[in-house]
Amino acid sequence: METDASITLERIEGFITGFWWILPNLGIALVVFLIFLGIGWAVRAAVSRFFNHRGRPDLASLLAGFARWSIIALGLLVVATIVFPSVKPADVLATLGVGSIAIGFAFKDILQNWLAGLLILLRQPFRQGDQIVVGSHEGTVERIEARATLIRTYDGKRVIIPNSSVYTEAVTVHTAFEQRRSEYDVGIGYGDDVRKACDLIRNALKCLPEVSDNPAPEAIPWELAGSSVNIRVRWWTEPHQADVVHARGQVIEAIRQTLGEAGIDLPFPTHMVLLHDQTEEADGDRTRQREGWPAGDSPPAPRHLNEVIVNGESQPGEAAGAPRPGRRRH
Repeated sequence: METDASITLERIEGFITGFWWILPNLGIALVVFLIFLGIGWAVRAAVSRFFNHRGRPDLASLLAGFARWSIIALGLLVVATIVFPSVKPADVLATLGVGSIAIGFAFKDILQNWLAGLLILLRQPFRQGDQIVVGSHEGTVERIEARATLIRTYDGKRVIIPNSSVYTEAVTVHTAFEQRRSEYDVGIGYGDDVRKACDLIRNALKCLPEVSDNPAPEAIPWELAGSSVNIRVRWWTEPHQADVVHARGQVIEAIRQTLGEAGIDLPFPTHMVLLHDQTEEADGDRTRQREGWPAGDSPPAPRHLNEVIVNGESQPGEAAGAPRPGRRRH
C-alpha cells in the first residue's frame, strides 16, 4: 500500500513539475494565439472593405470569413508547436493532410456548395437584385451565401437553392439587359383587313408610356387559324417582372379598345356540331350520301332543328323510316 501511495505521489509531483515547466510555453502560446486572432480580425475587415467598395458584398462576406478562419487555424498550429515542443510542424501538416481527405468525404456537399458559391461570386453570371429562373423557381436574388443562393419569389416566398445546383443547371437572368421583350397573339376575323389591323395595333402601342419605342412595337400576321387570322404582337419594356406585367395589361386593353372602335372583329373559337338526321331543304340533293347520311331514293323528310322525338313517336314533318336523333341508318 505504501508503494502504491508513493507511486501516486511521484506522478502528481511529476505533473506539477511538468506544468511549471510548460507554464511559460502556455503563456507564450496564449499571447501568440491572441496575436493571430487580431490578425484574423484585421484581415477579415480589410477583405470585407476591399470588396464592399467594389460593390461585391456577397463575395466580401464569403472571402472575409474564409480568410479569418484560415488565419485562426494557422494560429492553432503554431500554438500546438509552442505548447508541445516535441510536436513538429511537418508531423502536424502530415496529419492534417490525411485528415483533410476524411473531412473532404464527410463534408463533400458542403465543400461543393462552398466552391460553387465562390465561382458564382467570382464570375458573376447574376448579382444581388437580379430576377432569375432556376429550374422551376423564379424570383429576385436576395443574397448568395457560402452554401446556397436565396431568392424571393414574386408571391413573397423565399426559396433556398444549393449553390451546386445553381452552378450546374441552366439559369435564365431576366434582368441581364436593359429591356425585355413580350408577345401576345391577337385573332381577327377573316373578313377584316389584316394590314389595317396591324397598323392600328402598332400605333396604339406607341402611345403607351410603359412600352419602349426603341425597338418599336411590332404586329406581324402570324397564323391562319380555324376561326381567325392571328397577329403576333411584340413589344419591349423594362426587364423587371412588375414592369412586364403592368405593360402587358395595358397592351391588351389598348388592342381591345382600338380594334373595337375600328369595327374589326375579334372572333372567338367556333365549333360545328352535325346532327345527321336534322337537315334543311337547302342542303341540296338529299338522295346522295354524305357524312352520317345514307344514300337512297326515299330520303327522310326535312326536319326543323327544334323538332324532337317524344316517347318514340314522330313529330309533324318527319317521314316514315327517318333515323332518330343521334343515330345513323345502316
